[in-house]
Amino acid sequence: QVQLVESGGGSVQAGGSLTFSCVAIDNRYCMAWFRHAPGKEREGVASIAGDGSTNYGDTVKGRFTIFKGNAKNTLNLQMNSLTPKDTANYYCAASEYLISRGTTLCSLVVPTGYGYWGQGTQVTVSS
Repeated sequence: QVQLVESGGGSVQAGGSLTFSCVAIDNRYCMAWFRHAPGKEREGVASIAGDGSTNYGDTVKGRFTIFKGNAKNTLNLQMNSLTPKDTANYYCAASEYLISRGTTLCSLVVPTGYGYWGQGTQVTVSS
């Protein structure tokens, strides 16, 4: 069941940019983006904690930026320098609890820790 509402995504040429938005929940400690490509395991993209600290997957560091929207319950993902390997279905996620692992407040290694999920939005990057 869809719990969060996503918008954005689409098709873009390699090197281009896209921006996602997600309407999340009011009370949350962690917000994040995951992606899932056909035949691949679900992969953590980026997360942001209540204090603004962020965490990124290794494959997107330096290219993607996660940030909170103007409204208190919104989440955005800015994606730059896109490549065909970024092609996937992207999901926003939120948790009412911290998902702490080591020094990371909102870990991406335990996606089942996030209790609220969006419907997914497709990104297709052509070469």
